Amino acid sequence: MTPATSGFDVLIIGSGAAGLSAALALPSSYRIGLITKTDLQQSASGWAQGGMAAAIDPTDSPLLHAQDTLAAGAGLCDPVSVQFLVEQAPAQVERLLAMGVAFDRAGDRPALTLEAAHSRPRVLHAADTTGQALIRTLLEQVTAAPHITLLPNCFVFDLWLEAGQCCGVCLLHQGQLQWLCAGAVVLATGGGGQVFAQTTNPPLSTGDGVAMAWRAGAHIRDVEFFQFHPTALAVEGAPRFLISEAVRGEGAHLIDHRGHRFVADYHPAGELAPRDIVSRAIYRHLQQSHAPHVWLDLRPIPRDRLHYRFPKIIAVCRQWGIDVEQQPIPVSPAAHYWMGGIVTDLQAKTSLPGLYAVGEVASTGVHGANRLASNSLLECFVFSAQLAHLQPQPLPLAVSPVGQQPLEIEPVSFRQWRQNLRELLWQSAGICRDAPTLIAALSQVKEWRQELLAHPVAIAFRELDPRYCYPLSNEAAQRTLWEWGELRNLLDIAYLILKSALFREESRGGHYRQDYPQPDPNWQMHTLIWGEHWQKAAIQGVQSKL
Repeated sequence: MTPATSGFDVLIIGSGAAGLSAALALPSSYRIGLITKTDLQQSASGWAQGGMAAAIDPTDSPLLHAQDTLAAGAGLCDPVSVQFLVEQAPAQVERLLAMGVAFDRAGDRPALTLEAAHSRPRVLHAADTTGQALIRTLLEQVTAAPHITLLPNCFVFDLWLEAGQCCGVCLLHQGQLQWLCAGAVVLATGGGGQVFAQTTNPPLSTGDGVAMAWRAGAHIRDVEFFQFHPTALAVEGAPRFLISEAVRGEGAHLIDHRGHRFVADYHPAGELAPRDIVSRAIYRHLQQSHAPHVWLDLRPIPRDRLHYRFPKIIAVCRQWGIDVEQQPIPVSPAAHYWMGGIVTDLQAKTSLPGLYAVGEVASTGVHGANRLASNSLLECFVFSAQLAHLQPQPLPLAVSPVGQQPLEIEPVSFRQWRQNLRELLWQSAGICRDAPTLIAALSQVKEWRQELLAHPVAIAFRELDPRYCYPLSNEAAQRTLWEWGELRNLLDIAYLILKSALFREESRGGHYRQDYPQPDPNWQMHTLIWGEHWQKAAIQGVQSKL
């Protein structure tokens, strides 16, 4: 099927755990298009090491799982959403086991491990490559489904709106820019960690879904809350490979250059405190010691257990000259997971008719101000399963372009601009923030957004007509348009993050203001964004009993 000549009942943008699971959850009677930026093997979900949380052990319960989630969320979780998440978790585990996902076993049951801020071992895993195991199984099912059309190596620029309803997307596919209609659009585009210079996210995580939904007028929430993972590999020239906190659950220690387990100096839970606390402890310790990084010592883990649970971590460290059996791993914090996103209800509906969102791009209310470890994969499956009830609107009458108009784009690189933005956000909206720094960064981002708006590529893009498709002359022009689109999205989410971080005058969860270092009860509210309006919004279900 050629996208330009037909539409779909449902278009899904993104091929991580949320997108693939959504495609499988939708009725097989629908014509489904699955769009992804790269090939189908690339997604942030595939990088997930730790696992998926679910209260399936006889000594555990959804109530305990909910209590841990609410505690980690620092007062901003929606209790109704949390209750829904934890109660649906066991059924999703059964669904994945039935699909053939190869979780590690302990006898005749899935093996469970402990991660930070969990009161019970409840994290299912497949060694330290859980995300890969899940994606592999989901992909096998998706590629075998005749009603799902795969559209790899596409870039979606904007949502297509008609009469206030989302009816499709504008995308670059096979060398041409075109509009593709749909009865419903599901955003499963993941997070936006690439807005920061230091991140565990893959290069494709540029905040595309949040940016295009905001431009289309959808409600956005709590984007100031970004989780900084405490332990990313800190070796010069190496990617910021995440060292899963599951190693600390298995007994690894965080130490400084003297061998001192310093995290306990900042919090009584030590290395198993929530991620934001551990990240700030490392940040402060590095400021005091002027060291470039701290160390993660895996040697307390029994050798057989170490090799069984963490083969990928061992292999990656060996690749960079580190023998984890003989020496600790140099680590420092990096941007990891975005708690905020597009506001959705329990059925994954957004405020924009025809638009749905699942996974990290969505703000379901389950994470609050700080995500509990390994709830993210669970969230993908629980809320994408709700799309089984989705009813797409009839397709617009005109589903085919009436002709082609060549699009001339002069090749230019936006890479330095992008790198400057990432450095600015890391310095201004990273682990610790304050008003003067945020104001200065916001001013710079506003200036850059205006410059990009006046760029010839932006001018050419604004003049396009959805009635046509637009072939691009060569790969250099396609690359330029793609880079421009990603930079536009990064600048938009940078603007949203900075302005939201300035708006929230307190510290809570993943948002820490040095000039407002304590939580404020008056700020136990969501930050709701609609266009250029920022306002406080009440937490739904705060009186609910779990």
